[in-house]
Amino acid sequence: MVSAFILSLNTYAQKSFKLFDETLSHFEKWNGVPHTTIQGLPEGTYQSDNVHAGTPLGLNNDIKNVFTMITEDGELVLKITGEIYGGLTTKASYENYHLSVYFKWGDKKWPPRLNVKRDSGILYHCYGDHGRFWKTWKTCLEYQVQETDLGDFIPLGGNTAEPKVPGPKVEIRGTRGEKKGKYDPNSDTYLKKIGYTDAYKEPDAPHGEWNHLEIYVIGNDAVHLVNGEIVMVVENATNPETGAPLTSGQIQIQSEAAECYYKDLTLTSIKKFPKKIRKEVRFK
Repeated sequence: MVSAFILSLNTYAQKSFKLFDETLSHFEKWNGVPHTTIQGLPEGTYQSDNVHAGTPLGLNNDIKNVFTMITEDGELVLKITGEIYGGLTTKASYENYHLSVYFKWGDKKWPPRLNVKRDSGILYHCYGDHGRFWKTWKTCLEYQVQETDLGDFIPLGGNTAEPKVPGPKVEIRGTRGEKKGKYDPNSDTYLKKIGYTDAYKEPDAPHGEWNHLEIYVIGNDAVHLVNGEIVMVVENATNPETGAPLTSGQIQIQSEAAECYYKDLTLTSIKKFPKKIRKEVRFK
């Protein structure tokens, strides 16, 4: 699937490939464990206050229509209600691409995240079974989509897999705080034991306005952009189970207890990072 995707784009002079259509035909849906407060589920559906464990709704069982396509101002838009944790997952895997998408927050929030920041995420280089992480997502690299935290980085492992799987290993240039690291393009030090890592900047648009989110991927290096600004550089991603470079995978969009919207999700095959990135980023 990866090679077919790249060949098709290169054949047509790197035409962009739009992933959203009215039926979400390029995706499959996975829904996690519904919170105990969720109503309208079939009798006998497993629900829990702990949505990180238990029996998930599973594959293509989106009973509550968490992921739907709507029309807004004449454009196709993905609406994510956030009511149940879940992942909208590409059927194909991809490598060496530029991902571009527009994103904004809605107003609705759900348990168990009523009193914390709104949250979503774009997961890339995803592999393994559905539900490896919190019974919901695959092992992957995450472009964090959270209020005031667009473009942060998280390596998701398989904490509910059997046996458990650590998150992918990466290298990030930066500084270490008391609890987490922060990407710093001016640092000569690479962080060790990387978990949640803050972006260099937070150029978020105001609530309810569209943000332009981008990921550039070449091999096992990736660059996160928010509204045109480079905020994170992830280098030397490695599959913790094989030790091999992590260079490809599926793409997932998260539902994580907050209403949000995505539109114009576009992938373009690339052979190298664009001039702006090559000029501004110091790769190892």
